Amino acid sequence: MKTLGLIISCMLFMMLGCSSNKTEESKVTLPEEMPSFVKESDLKKVDWDKKAVRFNGNMIGNENKSGVIGADMPSININQKWMWHLWGIENPNNLTVIAFHRETGTVHRILTTGWTIELGGKNNGADAHVPSSVNIPKAGEWAILLYIDGKLFDIIVCEISE
Repeated sequence: MKTLGLIISCMLFMMLGCSSNKTEESKVTLPEEMPSFVKESDLKKVDWDKKAVRFNGNMIGNENKSGVIGADMPSININQKWMWHLWGIENPNNLTVIAFHRETGTVHRILTTGWTIELGGKNNGADAHVPSSVNIPKAGEWAILLYIDGKLFDIIVCEISE
């Protein structure tokens, strides 16, 4: 009987411990000035196992959807040039970039000019592109959520090192 009680106590302890970890992970900090169309539920769509890949020689991202030239040479807290490329869209106007840091659960603006930039035309085989200056505030695993004209378009998951 004592053994059964001990087993049940251990199981309850493990279940409570697991549930409190889940609560910790679900805490997300959203900046007040973030665009209103970005929802916390969008962050829950991040598949951390779907890592960005290298394609077309020097692009990092999700092939035939979104790619970035320059993302393979990140430097923390230094402005650098990234060229965004997008496939499968017609007549886009704006690209909004939201960066979600996995470890801290915080959302950051990484475009140095604001949350949103105007898209340009076709380039490097993509339907739209735009150069930008970005600043990554810290190393770690990032989900870069891309919104086209206010709608979630793609998520690029990558490791940014110093």
